Amino acid sequence: MSSPPLCTVLGAGPGLGAAIGRRFAAEGFRVALVTRSPHRLADWPAPDDEDVVVVRADLADQGTTRAALARVERWGGATDVLVHNVADMSPDEVLAMTTDRLLEAVRVDAGSLLDALAEVLPAMERRGRGTVLVTGGGLALEPYPDWAGLAAGKAALRSIALNLHKALAPRGVRVALVAVCGLVAPGGPLDPDLVAEEYWRLHAEPATAGRRELVLLPDGADPFYNDPGGVHRAFSQPIRPEA
Repeated sequence: MSSPPLCTVLGAGPGLGAAIGRRFAAEGFRVALVTRSPHRLADWPAPDDEDVVVVRADLADQGTTRAALARVERWGGATDVLVHNVADMSPDEVLAMTTDRLLEAVRVDAGSLLDALAEVLPAMERRGRGTVLVTGGGLALEPYPDWAGLAAGKAALRSIALNLHKALAPRGVRVALVAVCGLVAPGGPLDPDLVAEEYWRLHAEPATAGRRELVLLPDGADPFYNDPGGVHRAFSQPIRPEA
């Protein structure tokens, strides 16, 4: 009898990361939650849940990331679905941005995906199947000067994810990006459980659908939440959700 499939969530917190884990668990997946702060996952999973494991890791560090994923593999075998939900959330004013800070943001947001793939991709390629779901953001599509580091990191992540989609599709590995354009918050248009449902749909839809990017901007969401004072709105372009 084969083991249940495994979903590994990188950057799992109490909001979206945990919601994605719960959604895949509801479909019979075992779930590995890789997080910098395990104490923030106190509400889920339950301590006696043998189908969920929490692994601590600083995803800004390549060695720590790969060691955490090796531990996940020892616990649950090869990852079937990798969810990359990582972001360097430090605000940075673009006119004060240094090269070192720029490279650090890209290292965390995009480099951590490459670090993770180095660990999980070989098994996916051997089996000829696998899914990689990447959390992007509206800042990659419409940046704001007060969040220059995060915008640059997510833009780099988007480029890497779209490239991976092209490179890995012929090998049976699906890569898709979810650009979450607005604030993820319980009860809002981007409620974590509603957003998590979109991740499940991307994984579950036929590979022939071939979607590489979902721009998620539901009615009521505010794509300008990173510019709450509207200072830069006149110089911005509207983000257009996927039809």
